[in-house]
Amino acid sequence: MTPRLLFRMFATAEAITWAGLIAALILRGAGVTAAAVPIAGGIHGFIFLSYCVSTVFVWVNQRWNAGTGVAGLLLSIVPFATVPFEIVLDRRGGLAGGWRLAPGGEEPRGLPERVQAWILRHPLLSVVAILVAVAAVFTVLLWLGPPVPKG
Repeated sequence: MTPRLLFRMFATAEAITWAGLIAALILRGAGVTAAAVPIAGGIHGFIFLSYCVSTVFVWVNQRWNAGTGVAGLLLSIVPFATVPFEIVLDRRGGLAGGWRLAPGGEEPRGLPERVQAWILRHPLLSVVAILVAVAAVFTVLLWLGPPVPKG
């Protein structure tokens, strides 16, 4: 799995789950059913968080500047924007290459690179830890509930 493939996979999944959430909202608005909104919203929320984690991970590996990394995170709140962002990054070479901090690769500098190097050198344990962390954040957000409009 390359940085390019990881980022493309989550950028695409994020856009697809946006479509599901929008479709569920349309169904609710049309009076067809409201039952799809919590399901589509939950799936989208989980993928959204996963996209954010993968964006930061690829940002560290690719040494993107702060503007590029922050744009990647902010564009996740715009429906379908992650796919064009991924395409532009790929065309500009922002997703080229492999994992530079993988075993036998570069020595990490600074805390973010040390964390990434540890993750890349302990992949199974890391996947479990990342899934648990994303699930914990997701659970807390579900517990807090959706934003309630003031009125």
